[in-house]
Amino acid sequence: MPAASSSSAVYDESKIKTLSSLEHIRARTGMYIGRIGDGSHYDDGVYVLLKEVIDNAIDEFIMGHGNEVLLTIDGLHVVVRDHGRGIPLGKIVECVSRINTGAKYNDDVFQFSVGLNGVGTKAVNALSSEFTVASFREGQFARANFKQGVLQQHKKGADKSGERNGTLVEFSPDPAIFKKSEFKEEHVTRRLRMYTYLNAGLKIRYNGTLYHSKNGLLDLLDEDTDNQQDALYPPLHHRDRTLELAITHTQRFSETHYSFVNGQFTSDGGTHLSAFREGVLKAVNDFTKKKYEGDDVREGLVGAVAIRLKEPIFESQTKNKLGNTEIRGELVKKVQDIVSDLLHRNPEAAEKIAAKVEDTARLRRELASVKKLARERSAATTLRIPQLKDCKLHLNQKKGNGGGSMVFLTEGQSAAGSLVSCRDVMTQAIFVLKGKPLNVNDLKRAALYKNDELYNLMRALNVEESVDGLRYEKVILATDADVDGLHIRNLLITFFLRFFPELVTRGHVHILETPLFRVRNKKKTVYCYDEAERVAAIRSIPNPEITRFKGLGEINPTEFKGFVGRDMRLSPVEVENLPATPHILDFYMGKNTPERRNYIMDKLVVEAEEALLAEAV
Repeated sequence: MPAASSSSAVYDESKIKTLSSLEHIRARTGMYIGRIGDGSHYDDGVYVLLKEVIDNAIDEFIMGHGNEVLLTIDGLHVVVRDHGRGIPLGKIVECVSRINTGAKYNDDVFQFSVGLNGVGTKAVNALSSEFTVASFREGQFARANFKQGVLQQHKKGADKSGERNGTLVEFSPDPAIFKKSEFKEEHVTRRLRMYTYLNAGLKIRYNGTLYHSKNGLLDLLDEDTDNQQDALYPPLHHRDRTLELAITHTQRFSETHYSFVNGQFTSDGGTHLSAFREGVLKAVNDFTKKKYEGDDVREGLVGAVAIRLKEPIFESQTKNKLGNTEIRGELVKKVQDIVSDLLHRNPEAAEKIAAKVEDTARLRRELASVKKLARERSAATTLRIPQLKDCKLHLNQKKGNGGGSMVFLTEGQSAAGSLVSCRDVMTQAIFVLKGKPLNVNDLKRAALYKNDELYNLMRALNVEESVDGLRYEKVILATDADVDGLHIRNLLITFFLRFFPELVTRGHVHILETPLFRVRNKKKTVYCYDEAERVAAIRSIPNPEITRFKGLGEINPTEFKGFVGRDMRLSPVEVENLPATPHILDFYMGKNTPERRNYIMDKLVVEAEEALLAEAV
């Protein structure tokens, strides 16, 4: 047994470190802002920094001070200006640099604040290459400048510029921590719209564009249902000082919810969301005098709930999930009473809800019989899934670690053969498609039980009842790089978005990127994933031999092992606007063939491949 190195063997007082709060934030960034990311995801670090600063401006608005927030983003440089009361001038440095310092502990000043831990702005300061805060109050000002959380300059005195009361925060995320991060316009504007929906009357002016909502959560549901084109009835709405909710129904299979606490969008829900869902169910059952199941009432439901709490308890610093369990019973009863009242005061909407729920319940009973036949047919054939070559570790197993498990969805036996010979049998499974899957865009859920391939795929993934039972961390679409392969990929994505959208929204579905070209000579081999890489390889390799791969089965298993191993390239399938997905699928995968053909012909771009090759040579 090799001897331990001297450096690792010594464990004494010299190995114990005490970090300052600033050092701890920079060393353990994930504890304070969650994922760092690169800005491509809605919850990446740069958006958390932005949120922490804007939250303070929103808190001022909630308390009745200032109804306009000015936001400017230029690259990674952010400026936020509110017209609230302004930070007390004598505490401006402490409020943005000293942990556990702030007015959010005082209910007299901030009754319904989301920033309760005194950490948010301090984390922004510590994680910024440059950070400036200025406060203006009654003709006086105070300003402090920091670099990586360290105070550089502090000034205060009479303000001769005539600035209105309020606070200005200016910062740039530190590239040493956030590296290639950037602000994506769609993520910034989505967050701003959420703020305005939740705070009717608030004006946010972002890079010259005004974001404003007059009707609060009603406007949110209006956008979600595409200006009510999808809604079966106008949204029902209630608002009081501590609770606001809005609901409507669509013809979608899934339910969509938006939940908020004290101005914070809780993307992972929590106690308030579960209480809202139960309250709606009880209200509908009371109104109809029946005992529908939750899935019957909530299928197609689009709902939003916002509450205000004096002491919210969140499950992390990023505040994505509420954990106050003591409020659940009272909140369920309150939601039930409110929704019951809305149903009685809106008889037309109530009739449509009752008809929708009854129709869903009837379809569920019919589907149950179809499920039974499908299971009997499957059991009669085989107890195994014939198209699945399984792995040994699974995501949903109670013992063991299946966190790295994945399943490749491949077309045909040749591609499967290459994968089988080089896969990791512990974590990599293979599901072989016999041909092009059924286009389910216009079909009901019963189609899953009548089509053997889709039924077996659903069983293999174990998502029939809930996505929570998924057996693999990653579902990887491994199709050929030709027209048929791309079509199969689109059919599979349609299948997931139609019946199991959470597979996509939770980040489980990926596309396997395999090399399109091999450029080599006797001394060097380069695999290229696109035209640009091929051109670069041709320039770097004298007298190259170029091979074009159209199918996975064409790649030698020995070579292929590298493309599904440690260096595997995966592109996640992401949805930027889930409510718009049905319209997009209808256009690209629906029955409007002439319209789609005309659109494709108008947008078709043909690259001059010969010109690219000539340029490379």
